[in-house]
Amino acid sequence: MTETLERIGFIGLGLMGAPMCQRLLSHGFTLNVWNRTASKADALLAAGAQLQPSPAELVRTSQVIGLCVTDTDSVEALLNQPEGLLAGLEKGQVIVDFSSISPKATRRFAEQVALKGAEWVDAPVSGGVPGAEQGQLAIMCGGNQATIERLEPFFAPLARQVTRVGETGSGQVAKIGNQMLVSCNALVIAEMLALAEAAGIEAEQLPKAFAGGFADSLPLQILAPRMAVSEFSNPKWTVKTLLKDLQLAADLAKEENQSTPMSSLAAQLMRMQAARGRLEEDPATLVDLYRQEKP
Repeated sequence: MTETLERIGFIGLGLMGAPMCQRLLSHGFTLNVWNRTASKADALLAAGAQLQPSPAELVRTSQVIGLCVTDTDSVEALLNQPEGLLAGLEKGQVIVDFSSISPKATRRFAEQVALKGAEWVDAPVSGGVPGAEQGQLAIMCGGNQATIERLEPFFAPLARQVTRVGETGSGQVAKIGNQMLVSCNALVIAEMLALAEAAGIEAEQLPKAFAGGFADSLPLQILAPRMAVSEFSNPKWTVKTLLKDLQLAADLAKEENQSTPMSSLAAQLMRMQAARGRLEEDPATLVDLYRQEKP
């Protein structure tokens, strides 16, 4: 850990943000936190974090500020609200946005903080809650190369790999691509498993049967066992999150005049799941889109 990265601020203490903060604390960082629902900080405060009264005050007490919030609108509000990030930001500080948001908006946010002499690094993550808990996330970075290298001690407790994929906004483009693959994969796994069930095989054996082959994947090993036994409790991610990211993909495709028919179909199917009242549920529930009612 370097002197310039000792004091970290972190906003967004949800499923991903909270374990990321625990990792930072366990590696000796001084951690300032803020969350819209302050009670979500209780476990972190017990572990040594300091709760700040506003985003602006968090910025004033930190050198690097990490964000891990729901969507583009949430990031915009954090920046521009009274006593928001911009109110406290000073020259030389860095905002690292782990959220999955619009690349276009990301570039605009970077321009806003640059007027303060600060920098923005978009650093969306993949690996889910287990990856956050174990420090095994994959981080996709957009921004200045030298700045990303300077952030290495900050990223080290969080990630198994950090990849710069281009200038500001590029990390968000990479994350959209990641989510296109994950979403379409989840739906094909659901379709395949429902078909296998209908054909009468022991569908719960399929993850083991496919392990190590070309069809194997982390989504298969995570989702298929839950789908096979209809175990949908305690979701670590939701249909809502995937649908949000597929909408980002649609927006990006429109901006770039590109066609994304598979991802568009995936979004349509997930909207069907949302219409069934299952937007906040585990993506494993997508198997029920394909299951036929038994007579």
